[in-house]
Amino acid sequence: MDDRGRLEAFSDGVFAVAITLLALNLFVPGPGHGALLGQLGDRWPSFIAYVISFFTIGVIWVNHHEFIRSIAVVSRTLLFLNLVLLLFVVLIPFATGTMAEYLTAGGQDSHVSMALFGAVYEGMGAAFGGLFFYAVRRGHTVYAVPDNMRRSITLRFSAGSIAYLVAIIVGFFSPKISLTVIGLVAVYYIVDRTPETGEPQT
Repeated sequence: MDDRGRLEAFSDGVFAVAITLLALNLFVPGPGHGALLGQLGDRWPSFIAYVISFFTIGVIWVNHHEFIRSIAVVSRTLLFLNLVLLLFVVLIPFATGTMAEYLTAGGQDSHVSMALFGAVYEGMGAAFGGLFFYAVRRGHTVYAVPDNMRRSITLRFSAGSIAYLVAIIVGFFSPKISLTVIGLVAVYYIVDRTPETGEPQT
């Protein structure tokens, strides 16, 4: 297996573990704690948080796969940048479970849990952006990115990090709106933000 294959295989394993851990936050108290429908209703933050986080990790995985396909050189620095991305991906289940537990609690805990959730996503977005920008600047991509296109691609790729910062701030005022913002970012990144442009590198 070549370096690029090993990078993708290791990353896929981490994504798989993170997306599986999300399900551990889904539970109901069980018999003796009221009607099942009532318990399910009370746990709605957990289900919403699960859907958003599952969808987000899935979108990250798809875009990471596309990114790896565009890489021509796997350097030591790129490997460490990829590890930073995976660090935040693995934190998503923790942040998701914490946020789901405190979202409807009200008070400071509700705001702090949402800010934590947004901060983990901000770290993930910044790490992915750093990975992408490093590869482009170093010319490690299969296709060259013309200078006149780098700015527009950078803006599109950085939009998520900006939105996550907004979500963190909004989380201190309205956790539910903050959660909506984070969910919309995942929808935005359904469209590939790492297109093949220019001529193949030589």
